[in-house]
Amino acid sequence: MKIQSIRNVAIIAHVDHGKTTLVDALFRGAHTFRENQKVAECAMDSNPIERERGITILAKVTSVRWGDVKINIIDTPGHADFGGQVERTLSLADGCLLVVDSFEGPMPQTRFVLRKAFEHHLKPIVVINKIDRPDARPDQVLNEVFDLFVSLDAPEAALDFPVVYASGRSGISSLDPKSQAKDMTPLFETILRHVPPPDADPTGAPLFQAATLDYDDYVGRIAIGRVYRGKFRPNQKVRVLHQGSREYAPGSYHEGTIKSLAWYEGLSKLPAQEVNAGDICAISGLDEVGIGDTFCDPETTEQLPAITVDEPTISMVFSVNNGPFSGRSGKYVTSRQIRDRLNKAAMADAALHVSDTETTDSFHVAGRGVMHLGILIENMRREGYEFCVSTPRVITKEIDGKKCEPIEDAVVDCPTGSMGKVIEYLGKRRGEIKEMSHKGDFTHLEFTVPSRGLMGARTAILTLTGGEGTVHHVFRGYEPERGEIPGRQFGSLIGHEPGQVSAYALESLADRGIFFVEPQDSIYEGMIVGEHCHEEDLAVNVCKAKKLTNIRSAGAEKNVRLQPARKMTLEEALEWIAEDELVEVTPDAIRTRKRILEGSARKRAERAGV
Repeated sequence: MKIQSIRNVAIIAHVDHGKTTLVDALFRGAHTFRENQKVAECAMDSNPIERERGITILAKVTSVRWGDVKINIIDTPGHADFGGQVERTLSLADGCLLVVDSFEGPMPQTRFVLRKAFEHHLKPIVVINKIDRPDARPDQVLNEVFDLFVSLDAPEAALDFPVVYASGRSGISSLDPKSQAKDMTPLFETILRHVPPPDADPTGAPLFQAATLDYDDYVGRIAIGRVYRGKFRPNQKVRVLHQGSREYAPGSYHEGTIKSLAWYEGLSKLPAQEVNAGDICAISGLDEVGIGDTFCDPETTEQLPAITVDEPTISMVFSVNNGPFSGRSGKYVTSRQIRDRLNKAAMADAALHVSDTETTDSFHVAGRGVMHLGILIENMRREGYEFCVSTPRVITKEIDGKKCEPIEDAVVDCPTGSMGKVIEYLGKRRGEIKEMSHKGDFTHLEFTVPSRGLMGARTAILTLTGGEGTVHHVFRGYEPERGEIPGRQFGSLIGHEPGQVSAYALESLADRGIFFVEPQDSIYEGMIVGEHCHEEDLAVNVCKAKKLTNIRSAGAEKNVRLQPARKMTLEEALEWIAEDELVEVTPDAIRTRKRILEGSARKRAERAGV
């Protein structure tokens, strides 16, 4: 039967097309908060890293009330590296809002999330957002969206999609881009009209599936998902049927008791005494649960279809920090502590895979991209973990006897004058141009590029375009390897001895390259202190001090002028390092270093071909 009092809708879009801001507008339009209540912009982005970077990383559930209907809203990430969050949370929804920027139009992640929506049999409502932009082109964007639907072989019914024109920042929506929009009422009414109510039996045997996991120090593991049938209450006994994961074999099960229930309203998670069929809730008290597991009556073994996500495409090795500065600032430095934290992350993220290596102090970690793993590293660093990370490597497969590598659809928007440089750069990295179009003074370029060819591309294209180019990419599939890709053009400047960096040494070495360190920084032998201006590595002494004499120099009083140190972000460092280098991650610093620190030992390893 249809549960008319509930709607479950996911919001999907490419990164920065305004999903989370649109949720803010829905909050205001439904008067979820008091008139005098202060609420931050992009209120759903509660994670500190989300607020710093201005992107959604974790899928989240909230709800608003419009009349007598409770609308559960699933806010999903827009960056391709967090596609695993989108895939599994779409199983909670009965419909979706496809948000598209009124100027940019469909982008790579728009295609990805729309394809996943069709796989879940969801009929989208198209929301052309940021309609108040001066350069908005809603009619052309609508045509581009329709073409995207056709190219994805959308079902016939989906091609007749409803369209709403909105501005999340201004809190307005309308069914006509030329009309004077006043509030979010047209969008709410479109949701109630076109998103089907849940089809569920409230009187049948209870049935629930965990789409994502959370953790609380007081209640343990929390399963967040949807009630497909019946109802759940605190202290109710249930059987948990495992989908199959690193912890539990497929088909295995265990029984337990629900300690507490909660549902979501606005920015709050409220305790619930009963959750009925069709609703989304959080269940705690069952520690032995994984993503995709089914909760049912202890007398039955009815299991819901498995939740699947695409396989990882990038891997790194996380290892114990064995450098001279180990333990100076980190609280968690042992292999056991690092392993436990990685396994905890893998339990909550189905797109993250963790496995042991041949040694006890390092672990293979695979994910969707450098940013996906970079966010994990950043979270661990802020929690007090200290470790080293290797350069990212793509995960290859053998298909029909051929070695295949992950290929991505990449979109570059750059000033027209820089177009040639971008095409040449991505061509060298085995990219193939598919389409070119002009948007004002900018050129829109579409490529297919190997994942390994995109490592470091964002920084390089920013340099080539004077800081104005943007790059977006999304996983396309596996194709035969495209050949060699040029590595880093410049070698490393390596610290020759431990000590404190001196301005005198940096000034005398200024012509050797760009430095990553500043005067008074502490370094150790084997630490990378800069980028050489030539292809080979060079060991330098950046701690050398000026010899003192009793003769006063004519220029003794002059100030030493140095170029500012280049400070790389975590992702930049991961993409910059070579095969024989590591990124050392600590709570207070991110350093680059050679895998083998001692210079003579490095030379012996090079001669031995290790």
